[in-house]
Amino acid sequence: MLVVDAPDLDQFPEKGPLIVAANHINFLDAPVLMTELMPRPVTGFAKKESWDKPFLAFLFNLWQGIPIDRSTADFEAFKAGKIALNEEKILAVAPEGTRSEDGVLTRGKPGIVLLAGKLDVPILPIAYYGQENFLANLKRLKRTPMHVRVGKPFRIKFDEHRHDKAALQAITDSIMLEIAALIPSQYHGEYAGFARDKKKYLDYLD
Repeated sequence: MLVVDAPDLDQFPEKGPLIVAANHINFLDAPVLMTELMPRPVTGFAKKESWDKPFLAFLFNLWQGIPIDRSTADFEAFKAGKIALNEEKILAVAPEGTRSEDGVLTRGKPGIVLLAGKLDVPILPIAYYGQENFLANLKRLKRTPMHVRVGKPFRIKFDEHRHDKAALQAITDSIMLEIAALIPSQYHGEYAGFARDKKKYLDYLD
C-alpha cells in the first residue's frame, strides 16, 4: 500500500504554464503527481522506447505523454512541450533523464535548460523520496510512505554564454541542487557536498 505525504502541493499555481523539474525514481512518480494535482492538466516527457510496449503505450497516450529521444537534443519533443505549455498545462521534466530506482540523485542533463531557453515560463522544483522501497514493501505487505516536497519557483538567467556547454551544465546543476535541497542528505548522490552559487543562474520568484 502506498501512502502519499504531499503537504506542499498548495504551492502549485492554480493556472498558467509551468515546468516542473523533478527527480525520477520509478513508475510511481508520474501517476501520483497527476492524481495529486487534479484537475490541473499535467503532461511530461517519457523515453520513446516506452511506446514499443503496448500496455505502456496505452498508459502514456492516456496521460498524453510526450515521447523523447534521450540520445540527442530532441527538438520535436521540445516543440510538443511548448504546445503543452501554450495550453497552460504543467510540463514535468526529469533532468536526470532516467530512473534512479534507489532515489539517489544522478548528474542532471542540460535538456531542461535547452527547453527553458526557448520558453519564458517559471520552473518549480519538486522532489520525491520513499517510494524506492515500494516493491520490496509490497512483497512484505508493508506500507510505503511516498514523500513529495515542493521548492521555490524560479526562472533561469541567461547571458551571452547560454549556448556554452559548461554554462548549460552549470545551470542544470543549479536546478538539481534545488531538488537536492528538498530531500534527506542520504539521497543527494552526485550532489552531496556540491558547491554552486545558485543565484548566479536562477532568478527566484515571489
